[in-house]
Amino acid sequence: MTGQLGIAVVVAAVVITLVPDVANGQAYAVAATRRRTAVVVGATVHASDEAKASSQAAQQSTAAQQSTAAQQSATAQQQSATAAQQSATAQQQTAAAAKPAAAPAAAGALAVGTVAATLPAGCANSAVGGVEYYHCGNDWYRSAFQGNNLVYVTTAPPQ
Repeated sequence: MTGQLGIAVVVAAVVITLVPDVANGQAYAVAATRRRTAVVVGATVHASDEAKASSQAAQQSTAAQQSTAAQQSATAQQQSATAAQQSATAQQQTAAAAKPAAAPAAAGALAVGTVAATLPAGCANSAVGGVEYYHCGNDWYRSAFQGNNLVYVTTAPPQ
């Protein structure tokens, strides 16, 4: 019986010694599997993220191109509007320059406060009370600024 008891003790000792190794070996195998699974999942997520990033980059590129095209169109429209405004201003200035020269001959004296861009031909200047006046036919003018532009305004005759 002692022989059987000795064998049982030896078998038990071997089993106790081997069980932790087997358990650890299985634990390492499970961890390795999990690690590989995590890497595979991580790679899948990474590939998915790359696809999303590529898609977003393409959308941003398209949006940037559309924005640039819209800005260029707006700039062209603004330049067109500016050119039209400059043309209208030039026409107004031409009309204003022609009007004071023709008006005195046609209708006599201009109304006080009429603004002219230029003086009619043949005006004589005179200083009265330290103020420079221009006498043109039946009208008297004083120089003034309208914004950054020098203009001439009809006034009552100086005293």
